[in-house]
Amino acid sequence: MPKRLIINSSVSETRVGLVEGDRLAELYVERTHKRGMVGNIYKAKVSRVLPGMQSAFVNIGADRSAFLYGGDVVDPDYIAAVKSQNQGQDPRESNNRTPIEKVLREGQEIIVQVAKEPLGTKGPRVTMVATIPGRYLVLMPEFNSLGISRRIEDEAVRQKLLAEVEAMRPPEMGLIIRTAALEAPPEHLKKDLDYLLKVWEGVQERRIKSSAPSLLYQEPDLVLKTTRDLYSEDVAEIVVDDVQVYEQLRHFLQDSIPSAHDKLKLFQGPDLIFDHFGLEMEIATALSRKVWLPSGGYLVIDQTEALTSFDVNTGKFVGSLNAQDTILKTNLEAIEEVVHQLRIRNLGGIIVIDFIDMESYADQQKVNEALQEALKADKSRTNVLAINELGLVQMTRKRTRESLERVMTVDCAHCDGWGRTQSRESLVYEMVRDVERFHIRTGQKSIRVRVRDDVQDMLLNEERPLFNVLQEKYDIELVMESTTLRSSMLKESPYEVIG
Repeated sequence: MPKRLIINSSVSETRVGLVEGDRLAELYVERTHKRGMVGNIYKAKVSRVLPGMQSAFVNIGADRSAFLYGGDVVDPDYIAAVKSQNQGQDPRESNNRTPIEKVLREGQEIIVQVAKEPLGTKGPRVTMVATIPGRYLVLMPEFNSLGISRRIEDEAVRQKLLAEVEAMRPPEMGLIIRTAALEAPPEHLKKDLDYLLKVWEGVQERRIKSSAPSLLYQEPDLVLKTTRDLYSEDVAEIVVDDVQVYEQLRHFLQDSIPSAHDKLKLFQGPDLIFDHFGLEMEIATALSRKVWLPSGGYLVIDQTEALTSFDVNTGKFVGSLNAQDTILKTNLEAIEEVVHQLRIRNLGGIIVIDFIDMESYADQQKVNEALQEALKADKSRTNVLAINELGLVQMTRKRTRESLERVMTVDCAHCDGWGRTQSRESLVYEMVRDVERFHIRTGQKSIRVRVRDDVQDMLLNEERPLFNVLQEKYDIELVMESTTLRSSMLKESPYEVIG
């Protein structure tokens, strides 16, 4: 299935879409003032140790203290033992049982890496097992081990890659071979390793010179990081709509993924890039509670802090043979859409799928097998249990960042959090895109916009650079007029482009 990476960049927001065939499969959104933290390495100070919970809070210089779980604490004596035994195990799956109070104390300075973004009211989750990812390899500086991606299943290929990387692995350091290494010659693996070692050397230098809390290493921005992680040989195009980002990405590809350089294109169409590829409508669907299936059935998706539920319904689909056949077809059709929604919405944690009840054990097995097969397209780690007697499938999906809904919406102020509505940020960016569309369509140089007061305040204050760039980019005058619309009138548009 051909793939595309579509990159939309503006002053305040960057969006990266992975398109598989003709559908948006994954969406990554990053706002300038909320740059992601996962992968960043900090010199931190222990604020509080909680022996009763085998965890600790550490200060990394962020708004909220980071949470360090006992299983992510590494005892120096344990590191020495693993290195001396040369066990070849992945330390992230190791069994370090040293009580946290015997390893950490309040005021102690330690090196941590962010493993999960702040989620809701929780601060970031960190680990003392630092890893630095490259295109083909992941460096584990503190461990003497060698691992390989589970997605590389051919045993002969696994052994060949392990032998090649072991020959170049630095003494007393660990490496994990990523799935992308399947497509790389040995010289590219060596180049990737040299880059990772240089990064770690820089971390060590800053570690000595700086005091806690301080940032020692920052992951690349969203464009470079997602290109590094999502690119594969079946990606046919990488399309960018910003000249500066295009040049930055061109240099990155030349240095790290030479085979991808010829696939990079600068979008210069008459419309907006996400409009051109039909992605805006798919994003709107990804924020909807109800999602229709091709045959007339539908899913109802509810996301809470604890879990996300999918309820499968036959809807308009009545089938043509019998009830058993109709139910099975609806459930099988729902599986593809459930996995698609997991990916595009970036849903993590506990997932519950309420399939339509099936009396036949054979039908249940077909649904179980189809779900396992569909999840192979998902890079996030999942754990799925079989359908239980209530017709429910329970599963978990690794969560490292906020879901699309949490990024693009806020709790509704008028129903005490029972519903959600678009955030002011999302409304500002949507309004800017509508102004761009209006100018492209009409060519008008002076454009009036009636806009709700809170949205106008944000555009003219926090998002003032975006307002200025919009006028300069298209050589237009943007006149803002206050509207009497109230935020409580949820069905009314918060703005209107009137020319």
